[in-house]
Amino acid sequence: MPRYGLTALIVACALFMESLDGTVISTSLPAIAADLHRDPISLKLALTAYLLSLAIFIPASGWAADKFGARTIFRSAIIVFTLGSILCGFSSTLWEFVGARVIQGIGGAMMVPVGRLVLLRTVPKAEVINALSYLTIPALLGPLFGPLVGGFITTYFHWRWIFFVNVPIGILGVGLVSRFIQNVHGEAWPLDVRGFLLSGAGLGLLIFGMTLAGHGIVSGSIVLVLVITGVVFLGLYYLHARTAKFPILDLKLLKVQTFRAAVTGGSLFRVGVGATPLLLPLMLQVGFGLNSFQSGSITFITSLGAMAMKATAAPILRTFGFRHVLLFNSVLSSTILGCYGFFTPTTPHLLMMGLLLCGGFFRSLEFTSVNAITYADIDQAMLSRATSFSSVAQQLSLSLGITIGALLLESSQAIHGTAQITRADFPWAFLGVAVISVSSVLVFRTLPANAGIHLSGGARKKAAEAEQTEG
Repeated sequence: MPRYGLTALIVACALFMESLDGTVISTSLPAIAADLHRDPISLKLALTAYLLSLAIFIPASGWAADKFGARTIFRSAIIVFTLGSILCGFSSTLWEFVGARVIQGIGGAMMVPVGRLVLLRTVPKAEVINALSYLTIPALLGPLFGPLVGGFITTYFHWRWIFFVNVPIGILGVGLVSRFIQNVHGEAWPLDVRGFLLSGAGLGLLIFGMTLAGHGIVSGSIVLVLVITGVVFLGLYYLHARTAKFPILDLKLLKVQTFRAAVTGGSLFRVGVGATPLLLPLMLQVGFGLNSFQSGSITFITSLGAMAMKATAAPILRTFGFRHVLLFNSVLSSTILGCYGFFTPTTPHLLMMGLLLCGGFFRSLEFTSVNAITYADIDQAMLSRATSFSSVAQQLSLSLGITIGALLLESSQAIHGTAQITRADFPWAFLGVAVISVSSVLVFRTLPANAGIHLSGGARKKAAEAEQTEG
């Protein structure tokens, strides 16, 4: 085991809990909606509430880790996340459930980026790709077992028990962090309180307003006011960040070409992926009539494909380079995503699983490539700010994916004039989010041929030849 292996496994314990929770709730959405007497699409609020909470509080994670120490923040985050899980299990209304998911998000906002920061600060840049892959393999066990565990518990017991699974994992995580993680402090910098309030209000109002659209949860005028107010606050934050000495989201990082391409291109790609946890279980259960366990027994294969990729990421990037992998893989992954919409109730389950397996493999390769090149040219002193910025962009794009996926479903439902969503509504939703994902190639094509070469270990000669070919 590499010297950073133990740290990676401990961080992965927290990531396992977080990723297990996300896939469990996705598989159980129809059952939860029925128990809370809500339309299944309205449960998008529970998904986006968590992601939105992440986006709002993640900007403070880097500052908190630097000031109070990585171990202190990481351990506290696991406790808060576990508490939120318990509250989810006891929720009896939609809004109680959404509130509990917000508490989970506050814990996750500190848990995931701070855990990644702990690893990045202990690994040389030349080993970043292997370290991220090593870290992600245990974390992928959550999405692998989540659909099966969630589907089994929901079908044969009760959905509330899916949240109580996090309790023993959280206790184990707290013990391991206390024993083995050093309380590393970073360079002290003051918290940008004004920026935190402006960015939090802007992101929260904008995404929450978009999420409330449709199905008459609130009136259209309220949605419009929330969205416009959110845009105004984000505009005020932009003006603030231009002059602030230590902005909570440092827009100057976007001047770094690799960071800018990873954040913007990666966000476009994640929109499609973000819609999948909502669209796929709903299609299988509401559209095809499968139960939660049958649905989970099909979708779990996606994570198996992702796990299979982790051992091949480094050699693929060494051989082809970041730019070529990001371009080709964006097109391939988005095409596979669009194909999901053409599944029918008569499609053999093995065929579905085969396509989901391939989709998980190539999607994970894209994520590993984007995550690695994000920090390729970031100085050590700026790592915490870059981690916060990148994590916010990730969560917002995933949240936006759920919102867009739901809006596409609702639009198709309105066109067809049906009272409930049917299987005829899903092809357009999958195609729509796939088009957004494939648009990421417009960003990745701006990368130079030798982008991230010091990470992938590729030869300079190969990079020079690639530049001549493209020139």
